[in-house]
Amino acid sequence: MPHSLLKYILDIETVISEIEEVKRRVGNSFLVFNADFVIQRAVERDPEIIGEPVKKMKEIDPLVQISSASKIIGLRNILSHAYNSVDPELLWGIIQRDVPILKDEIIRLRG
Repeated sequence: MPHSLLKYILDIETVISEIEEVKRRVGNSFLVFNADFVIQRAVERDPEIIGEPVKKMKEIDPLVQISSASKIIGLRNILSHAYNSVDPELLWGIIQRDVPILKDEIIRLRG
């Protein structure tokens, strides 16, 4: 595996760990998450950060197996440019449903 791919994988793993910490801090409760705009802003930044290394990984190796790569990159662009339209329910759905899938894929990539 190219060194740059490993760096991007480790970057993504770090952000996933941060997301998992947010879930712990809010007791994995959407109601607590929805009531705390500071936590929401932190979580908004995480998919944006993840999107960049996913984009770079696909540029290095288009065959990298990340099932939602195009959606992740698209979300990164939305969060970067249309930040005022981010719905807390959308973010919560992403961290509950999509981040665990990404985590499994990243673990497999790292081998």
